[in-house]
Amino acid sequence: MSKKHAFETRMSHAGRAGTHAHGFVNPAVHRGSTVLFENCEARRDGAAKRYEQFMTYGTQGGPTHYALEDVIAEIEGGTRATIVGTGLAAVMVPLLAYLKSGDHCLMPDSVYGPARNLANTLMKGWGIETEFYDPAIDEAGMAALIKPNTKVVYTESPGSHTFELQDIPAIARAAHARGAKVLMDNTWGIHTFMPFQHGVDVSIQALTKYVSGHSDILLGSVCVNSEEDWQIVRSTASLLGQFASPDDVYLALRGVRTMPLRLKHQFASSLEVARWFEAQPQVLRVLHPGLPSHPQHALFARDFTGGCSLFGVVFQPRYSIEDVFKFINALEFFGIGASWGGYESLALPTTGFVTRTAGTGDFGGPMARIHIGLEDVGDLCADLAQGLTKMG
Repeated sequence: MSKKHAFETRMSHAGRAGTHAHGFVNPAVHRGSTVLFENCEARRDGAAKRYEQFMTYGTQGGPTHYALEDVIAEIEGGTRATIVGTGLAAVMVPLLAYLKSGDHCLMPDSVYGPARNLANTLMKGWGIETEFYDPAIDEAGMAALIKPNTKVVYTESPGSHTFELQDIPAIARAAHARGAKVLMDNTWGIHTFMPFQHGVDVSIQALTKYVSGHSDILLGSVCVNSEEDWQIVRSTASLLGQFASPDDVYLALRGVRTMPLRLKHQFASSLEVARWFEAQPQVLRVLHPGLPSHPQHALFARDFTGGCSLFGVVFQPRYSIEDVFKFINALEFFGIGASWGGYESLALPTTGFVTRTAGTGDFGGPMARIHIGLEDVGDLCADLAQGLTKMG
């Protein structure tokens, strides 16, 4: 489909047979482990074909997987994507694709907690050194951190708990000048930040979140923009035995059809609720990149065309984390859960649950993370107002 068409139109039609194909609207669910061939010669001769056209076993995916891979590449502005079982698997696959024993990796101090755990445990045990850096680093600062053995500069913008934005083009220039690959967890910025236009080599998505939209599946994707990176990433996923259930892939294809509308609505609602929080006396500041008060709002205005529904709130320092617990426990419409991006609103304490090791963890007061779903904003603000009254 042509790029001239609007995003909503492309998401309604990508990965489908078309409007004039006889049959059902949605692609079929193809399940299977064994792939049969007409004869031995066909199996032998097929080995010379492109990876996805030559299936020898079900773990290599099938037509249902390929449809979603095409859709994700369309969303991210890349050329190829591979689907894996979880968002964390999407983090792991490219890290292990580009790093080996003796290599050095740079990660932002605001990185997704399980990615930090992966770096500090398995990767460390395999002889890979990870250094955590200030997410607000500039080009010169990044250049100074890169060593001769630095192979990956990992980014996440904004961080999914504390919402610092990163200057991705500047970081990418510094990394590429020294031969390092730039990986990015782009889950917060799905569709609204086009990673390959800003120097990213590999874009990571937790499809569990906005692509699913209904809090009922676990999936991830790894998207690239070059054939070289595609071969590296795809072969690593295969070597690791990464696979996603075709039933979950089907649900993701169904969810993506309404994602443009959900994203737009939830981002607008999140801004309205964030502005409401800014006016409350219990609140020190709100960590939402879309607000002019955000420290890196200029980067948001420069690089993003919109946003999503997740942001942070810093309460006045007179409050304790126990007061934040009281606030969240009192809420009626906000579930206490971690996996954002669904249709339902969520609230989660941040203070005490986030590790920072590069001296970037002082925000002035106890914090909470808020996810805004599809509920009425008036109802949500009224619920939040009554919750604030329960704080000490």
